[in-house]
Parts: sequence; C-alpha cells; structure tokens
Amino acid sequence: MAGVSFDQLDGVIWMNGEMVPWADAKVHVLTHGLHYASSVFEGERAYGGEIFKLTEHTERLHESARLLGFEIPYSVAEIDEACRQVLDRQGFSDAYVRPVAWRGSEMMGVSAQNNRINLAIAVWEWPSYFDPEQRLKGIRLDIAEFRRPDPRTAPCKSKAAGLYMICTLSKHAAEAKGYADAMMLDWRGYVAEATGANVFFVKDDVIHTPTPDCFLDGITRRTVIGLARTRGLEIVERHIQPEEMTDFSECFITGTAAEVTPVSEIGPYSFKPGAITQQLVQAYMDAVQPAPAQVQMAASV
Repeated sequence: MAGVSFDQLDGVIWMNGEMVPWADAKVHVLTHGLHYASSVFEGERAYGGEIFKLTEHTERLHESARLLGFEIPYSVAEIDEACRQVLDRQGFSDAYVRPVAWRGSEMMGVSAQNNRINLAIAVWEWPSYFDPEQRLKGIRLDIAEFRRPDPRTAPCKSKAAGLYMICTLSKHAAEAKGYADAMMLDWRGYVAEATGANVFFVKDDVIHTPTPDCFLDGITRRTVIGLARTRGLEIVERHIQPEEMTDFSECFITGTAAEVTPVSEIGPYSFKPGAITQQLVQAYMDAVQPAPAQVQMAASV
C-alpha cells in the first residue's frame, strides 16, 4: 500500500452508527480531538476473518475514554459487532482494525464538556509492520531522546492520541539514522518500551520485561507473557536499567502491529534472535490463527 494516501482507499468506514463511503468519512477542521488531542483509539488485527482479542481491545477503548473524561455512547458489545460488520463489508480476511473516538466541534477551547463523542471504525489491509527481511534477522532500534512521562503528568494508562506525539518524533529521528524504531526510557531513566510496542529481554533462559507502571500494559504483551508461562518459561517483570542490556542475549518487541518481532540492536547493545524468541514468535502466530472448526463425527448405527 506504499504511496497510497489513506483518504483515497476504497470501501466503507463505520461512523457514528452508519456505514459511510470511505471518501466521505470526514471531520471538520475545528474538531476538539484535532486541536486538543481529546481522542483515544485501538489497534487490532484480524486473522482468518476473526479479530484477535476484540472484546479486550474494546474494553480498553472504553477505559481509555474514561481516563480522558468522556464516555463512548456505544456499548462494548455494539462496538464489537460494528468492528465485525466493517471487516465483513471490506471483504478482508487478514486486516488491521482501527476504532477511534474523539470529542467533536460543538465547543472550541480547552473546556469542551458538551461536545459530541464520535466513534469511527476503519479496516484496511496491512502486512508486516517492519520490513520482512529485516524482521527475520532482528530489527535495529535507536535510543530515543524523549522519555515516557511521569504518570502524574499524563494519563499513561489510556491509549490516547496525545501520548503518541513523542513516539512519532522518536520514530522519525530513528528512521533518519537508519534504524527501524526507537526504544524509549521512562521519566526515571528505566527501560520502558518502543514507540508502539513493549520490549522483552532474555538472560540465562529467563525472560525480563519492564514493569508497565508509566506506559501501556499491551494486550499483545499480556498474551505473550501467558504463552511463555504455559510453556514453562520464567517471566520477570521489573525495572530495568539501560546498562543491563549488556548482559541480555535476546530481545524482542510485542504489539498488535509488530506482533512478536526479534531485535538485533538497541543503540550500542547487540542481541541475537535465539530459541526463546523463535519459540514465542511461532507460539504467537499459532495463537492468533482462528481455531479450526471441530468436526463432529456422527456415530454409526
């Protein structure tokens, strides 16, 4: 889809309860969500026509909105069904699903208590988030200048649009230097996450991952932790100092877009995709595929 503007794609977008032609799904320039970042969203993937952990994503969308002080006027069940309907109308089996909610244009100023809360859901085909060849050997990450903020300064548990401003800046800076992405420290200087994915490390067959106390505890992150534990792998969630990366042998990141992606470098630190990373890459891909229909054999008489 390189070179194709997203406003020029074909199909429909679900918007405030209606299927709207893709080109007509518009908002006014004086929209509160655009000016003041009063917007929350989700990123979901469909595999084989089924959206992975759909309800869990929708519940987080509702919680993100609550943390930003507004209520989405559709239930979790209604949003789930709308997501499925759009996927079906678009005719995709494997796709990316983007619900987004935002304050509208009724008031323009910091205060917008009475603005309409809008909801839209778009679905499009989106292959691997990173270059496939680069991903196989492990992507390279820069170390970002910006840090994840103190929870006292931002609603860090919300998947809010405004929290991604420093992620875009950091990813652009990394790409300009030839990296695929950037790893961010938190406000205290601990290892936090990539610009849109959580990070894991391996040392002596034990998996270490930062405690998500000032950034999102990703749904993919939790899924991979569960997959690791069911396979008898030890997971340690803790604060990780940057210099500790010298001692880790493997590294990978997780996210809906990134899925499970091996990492070969973070700044001056090097890693080699190994057995644990490869096991979890495969385990995750197995987990997201829809279960085959169970065929019941009729008893012979």
